[in-house]
Amino acid sequence: MESVKPSLQTKLLPIMLCFFVMGFVDLVGIASNYVKADLNLTDSQANIFPSLVFFWFLIFSVPTGILMNRIGRKKTVLLSLVVTFFSLLLPILGDSFVIMLISFSLLGIGNTLMQTSLNPLLSNIVNTGKLASYLTFGQFVKAIASFLAPYIAMWGVAQTIPSFGMEWRVLFFIYMSIAALAIVWLNMTSIQEEREEGRPSTFKECFSLLRRPFILLCFLGIMCHVGIDVGTNTTAPKILMERLSMTLADAGFATSLYFIFRTAGCFLGAFILQRVSAKIFFAISVICMLVAMVGLFIFNEKMMIYACIALIGFGNSNIFPVIFSKALLSMPQKKNEISGLMIMGLFGGTIFPIAMGMASDAVGQSGAVAVMTVGVIYLFFYMLKIKH
Repeated sequence: MESVKPSLQTKLLPIMLCFFVMGFVDLVGIASNYVKADLNLTDSQANIFPSLVFFWFLIFSVPTGILMNRIGRKKTVLLSLVVTFFSLLLPILGDSFVIMLISFSLLGIGNTLMQTSLNPLLSNIVNTGKLASYLTFGQFVKAIASFLAPYIAMWGVAQTIPSFGMEWRVLFFIYMSIAALAIVWLNMTSIQEEREEGRPSTFKECFSLLRRPFILLCFLGIMCHVGIDVGTNTTAPKILMERLSMTLADAGFATSLYFIFRTAGCFLGAFILQRVSAKIFFAISVICMLVAMVGLFIFNEKMMIYACIALIGFGNSNIFPVIFSKALLSMPQKKNEISGLMIMGLFGGTIFPIAMGMASDAVGQSGAVAVMTVGVIYLFFYMLKIKH
């Protein structure tokens, strides 16, 4: 990132800590496995927990955009932090199925509030031309929290860190403490927000923004991005198991590889977007994914499949911040409502896996790759609509 002025740095640091807290939602993956073991749950019961996250994006995204018009972006972020704090507190007090269900529901609601409000709040302190770059850096910070969660839980179980008898649930205590720090720090930080002109928008007026061609293109682009993200996470190991007869334990490295390159892409993208136009970098990212999808159709060698997965991770890493920033800047007077609509697009993480599952049942994992390829082709079409 380029050097920032002290005043900007003072405001940027607590916001980046909030991006770190945003990554707490990804602990649901490792935590659901531990809950399943502790409570002797079936796969169907345990899968309820991660599915809750995408459900709340569908329900609360647009209402959060309307709420921001009434109480402001900073207060909405603070509310999301408070909800996240209590979601992390509950598992420390108990670990029954009901408690964990409430905890993960609150975690999903808090994350929906945060993703909808934190991104436009960032636009209040950075130059509009650098917004995509800073959003990308925020995604990199978020990814750090996602990476750390499984290791903290593992260290708690192994008692290599003080767990105070909580074992893997010490993860909740550590992340709860960080959420508390974020609440205090952001509350003490003064951020000047532009006021929305006119009266607050209604639900109908928010959804009517989808009638605008570019806003609809952005919304569908977010759905494709998340669909490719979730799809790769679930399909990459299955491809290796189907074509190379690998065990799940060995094939699971493919998911880690995807996240490694996705995180690296976010980090590099924060610098590249400072010097290269968003359209050019977006085009490079989409081409990387197109090449990778073709490769997944034709290659059966382990290293070539790994290379394709890495390309998808790198290519998909900067799609969200570019689309999100373009959507916000296309209607700056409606940033709150636009943010709500874009975050609702994360529901694509539920739609794509369903279509991919049906396709893979019919023709194998190549069918799942075909569904993701449709998403990549759409992103190529979207790229042609970016002005600069």
